[in-house]
Amino acid sequence: MAEKKKLVSEITSMDVDFAQWYTDIVKKAEMADYSSVKGCIIMRPYAQALWENIQHTLDTMFKETGHENVAMPIFIPESLLQKEADHVEGFAPECAWVTHGGNDKLEERLCVRPTSETLFCEHYAKIVRSWRDLPKLYNQWCSVVRWEKTTRPFLRSREFWWQEGHTVHATAEEAMQETLRMLNIYAKFFEEWLAIPVVKGEKTPKERFAGAENTYTIEAMMHDCKALQSGTSHYFGDGFARAFGMQYTDKNNTLQYMYQTSWGVSTRIIGAIIMTHGDNEGLVLPPRIAPTQLVVIPVAAHKEGVKEKAAELYEQVKAAGIRAKIDLSDNTPGWKFAEYEMKGIPLRLEVGPRDIAEGQCVLVRRDTREKTVVKFEDLEKTIPALLDDIQKSLYEKALANREAHTYTATSLDEMKSILAEHTGFIKSMWCGDQACEEKIKEETGMPSRCMPFEQEHIADTCPVCGKKADKMVVWGIAY
Repeated sequence: MAEKKKLVSEITSMDVDFAQWYTDIVKKAEMADYSSVKGCIIMRPYAQALWENIQHTLDTMFKETGHENVAMPIFIPESLLQKEADHVEGFAPECAWVTHGGNDKLEERLCVRPTSETLFCEHYAKIVRSWRDLPKLYNQWCSVVRWEKTTRPFLRSREFWWQEGHTVHATAEEAMQETLRMLNIYAKFFEEWLAIPVVKGEKTPKERFAGAENTYTIEAMMHDCKALQSGTSHYFGDGFARAFGMQYTDKNNTLQYMYQTSWGVSTRIIGAIIMTHGDNEGLVLPPRIAPTQLVVIPVAAHKEGVKEKAAELYEQVKAAGIRAKIDLSDNTPGWKFAEYEMKGIPLRLEVGPRDIAEGQCVLVRRDTREKTVVKFEDLEKTIPALLDDIQKSLYEKALANREAHTYTATSLDEMKSILAEHTGFIKSMWCGDQACEEKIKEETGMPSRCMPFEQEHIADTCPVCGKKADKMVVWGIAY
């Protein structure tokens, strides 16, 4: 197993340097490479396949709820971006600008889209005329550019891929229902497909999306107990509609402003999968989203009939609906074991001469390394059951990590005392005063993550000012 030890030794232990461990995984598992543009990455085929599975699953969920895909331009005229003051102010430091077309200076600068609210607003103002045209439930899959100063593959890059939903509605109630419906879809996807438990809640006013009346979020805890904002859904009210003249005629033939939402998740999801489930030997992928769920590896492949039987079993499991691959290369079994553990493939099927003689093979789980001997005729029944159990076990392990590293505090001193020994989520009450929120962040380094929908009464007063507090907030050091 020298090959396996060599591959694993190239990964920094997460307990020694979690950031370097993450980078090592991204590179060694062939997820991404750096491009010649600082802060931009190349999504390699394995990460792209994972992203395509994410896209397909979410896209199906969106279409089941009536959403349609569109494609907006990549450029936004500066005058259009400036129509909503809070929005442009929020994104100004991250905007990339096009000033020339060929050798000619443009009359107006064009922003390379950091997000597409203004483009959708301009479009909706043109195409919606009456209540019969509403709602409009649009989504697009694209890349956006935000000129980040500090970057890390998948988690924060200057160009990243995502989906952004933008909808308009006749009433505030309908728009709010849409906002929360999409947040719930994200939560369902994270928990049931990615095996990542999330905290659903509302952002504080300080942490809202630029131009939104309310921002809702799903927050996940990574293996190192830091928080990752994993998806957001925004309620805009009619603020953008008023700025862009987005009006429609209602059933009483009266002009009304539309109510708007936007919501999105990005390739940061890939970073979440790595940091939630990975270990010191590489990726660990949830079966429901893994590009390859099972790899077939012949052992002693040079012996008569072994490769042929491996190929037969590969076709058998593939016909049963399992996303499978087979490795018939001349690399040693030890090298192959390490390679596919590095790539996080949930199950490995090993078959050699002795197995063939006994009409059985060995299935090895990626998450626990547990081995199961299975008769050939039982594979179609055993493999799905094992994949389901891996999916469940990964979720339970991630949930246990979050529960074990979630603390409660009733004072700022108690918060600091907890952080002196632990990293994780801290729950406390909050009076609603932004000054208290900023004080906590200043003294602990923890921004507020959200005001969870599932509220708890921890104390009667705010941990900073001592005033009456009726909102529980989750705080955490974040990526």
